[in-house]
Amino acid sequence: MILSIESSCDDSSIAITEIKTNKLIYHKKISQELQHSLYGGVVPELAARLHVEALPKILEECKEYFPFLKAIAVTNAPGLSVTLMEGVTMAKALSISLNLPLIAVNHLKGHIYSLFIEKEEVLPMTILLVSGGHTQIIEANSLTDMKVIATTIDDSFGESFDKVSKMLHLGYPGGPVVQEYSLKGDVNRFELPIPLSQSPKIEFSYSGLKNAVRLHIEKLENSEDGITEQDKYDICASFQKTAVDHIMQKLKKQFKQKVPKNFAIVGGASANIYLRAQIDELCKKHNMGLYLSELKYCSDNAAMIGRVAVEQYKLKDFISIEEIDIQTRIKEF
Repeated sequence: MILSIESSCDDSSIAITEIKTNKLIYHKKISQELQHSLYGGVVPELAARLHVEALPKILEECKEYFPFLKAIAVTNAPGLSVTLMEGVTMAKALSISLNLPLIAVNHLKGHIYSLFIEKEEVLPMTILLVSGGHTQIIEANSLTDMKVIATTIDDSFGESFDKVSKMLHLGYPGGPVVQEYSLKGDVNRFELPIPLSQSPKIEFSYSGLKNAVRLHIEKLENSEDGITEQDKYDICASFQKTAVDHIMQKLKKQFKQKVPKNFAIVGGASANIYLRAQIDELCKKHNMGLYLSELKYCSDNAAMIGRVAVEQYKLKDFISIEEIDIQTRIKEF
């Protein structure tokens, strides 16, 4: 078995995965959403302190599996430096104390392999990764052959939901609450610009859309009646539609160049139901197979890290205690 640790942002998680069968033997995640919601977003230093409390508590429940472990895996990039360090420090300690090899896992590969938890991998595949920090199209041919073919030039899809939610004082994380509010809203009430709609380039941008939403909110707040709940519903609905339309426009341009056999959506923001529905329609139109992570595995978790680690273990892709480092951002896999 492999013990995997995830602490790249605000979720403390540990999993135990069986190497031969890919079976998830144990998995637990402790979320910090409640603590960070007071600030409207993740506070790195607070997240690090909460990892210090949570990770040892989860590890205590895993001791019965220690005799069966063949390796220790941990997310080391990308993520918040102070939170990555907590997981890496624990992994180093376990590697030394149990005399087991160490596996450094790329967090984004983890999201891709969330598709294959307790399953065999299905590659090659074209993948849309949407999260709080990333909006990318990835060509994944194999574990060791992945290439980012499109990315955001500023803000990410998930981050824009968080910012809109914060501007409307709806709480954190923004993705679920904006999605919920949009169900009661009019998608056509507010005219919002679809980013880069005239650009032939396949890339993403959300800063302009976010600013357009801000201007509408400020206008409503300064009106005689102020901003109402219905206004908030309509803003969320209009924003969500435009944010997804932007992705769909760029995907359609990409598919004109090359139609993949298999397509997938991964990352925390891939849980968005409206996005899933739009992409499902597009995939059916092009006769593409669509792969989706289970909703419980869309956000950060150690189960996906363990699934990548199984493949790295088979390749003997280990790293020494001295060599492992943390990286807040990466350009390529």
